[in-house]
Amino acid sequence: MKNFPAHYEELNAWMGKLGVAIPDVMEGFGALHKASIATGALDSKTKELISLGIAITVRCDGCISFHVHDALAAGATKEEIAETVAVAILMGGGPSMVYGIEAMQATEQFMEQSAQGGS
Repeated sequence: MKNFPAHYEELNAWMGKLGVAIPDVMEGFGALHKASIATGALDSKTKELISLGIAITVRCDGCISFHVHDALAAGATKEEIAETVAVAILMGGGPSMVYGIEAMQATEQFMEQSAQGGS
């Protein structure tokens, strides 16, 4: 089983390194992310759950780490994440089921980390 909180931290560190190597691109991506997730007609939690469903369907481990983390931070529950996994399975079949399992593993790991006082 992957350690999703550690994966999240590693990706954050590497994104920082990318920010040094390609600052304009990373600033642009950061601005796009901030604008896309901001509350509008949909709240940030819903947008993170949509992002998670897409991450599962396109089979992106790093995206699963980030969007589970951020969905929980935006107030998503384990049940909401499970329903997001269900929709991703509908749209992506068996491979989405496998990555949906990873999303549920990530959810449990981040929730355990949070309960222990981590970020």
